[in-house]
Amino acid sequence: MPVSHPPLVLASTSPTRRELLGRLGMPFEVHAPQVDETALPDEAPTALALRLARAKAEAAAAQFPAHLIIGSDQVAVVGARVLGKPGDRTRAAEQLALSSGQVMVFQTAVCLLNSRSGAVAAALVPFEVQLRQLSSADIEHYLDREEPFGCAGSLRSEGLGVALCQRMSGDDPTALLGLPLIALCELLRDQGVALP
Repeated sequence: MPVSHPPLVLASTSPTRRELLGRLGMPFEVHAPQVDETALPDEAPTALALRLARAKAEAAAAQFPAHLIIGSDQVAVVGARVLGKPGDRTRAAEQLALSSGQVMVFQTAVCLLNSRSGAVAAALVPFEVQLRQLSSADIEHYLDREEPFGCAGSLRSEGLGVALCQRMSGDDPTALLGLPLIALCELLRDQGVALP
């Protein structure tokens, strides 16, 4: 059956997002967006995630002018503190020590940009993770095994990070992994993409 919608592009370098989008069984291209992920002064975590998801989609629009472009971003929050990607072991250990015994809320945004029509739609999907009380040894062992330096909040839940968790709560488990597929399917349907 021929495809009746514009081709899909995932504006992300994340292998996990690629795997998640692949679950929908549709062909797509991948584009590495060049986006500054620095938060604006006093920017709320939800606004940051939505802005970056859209910026990633828009960064691909010039190269893909007649496509449905998917951008996604995730921000982890503990209390009032935003935890981005740690980048290195020292910051990851600090993030996990701060999060020990706390609820970490992942705000995951997905944006769908129709570069042909200019239509843009987005959704924000929260997911809560209650972390166990973590010892220094727990943290060091986890960091040795996972090296989650590119993960928001240093939590790679699809790997050993699940052992750090006490409970998880949310409407869409794929949101925790970085691409909320339930919300994305709705956005795609709104653009005429036939999904089961």
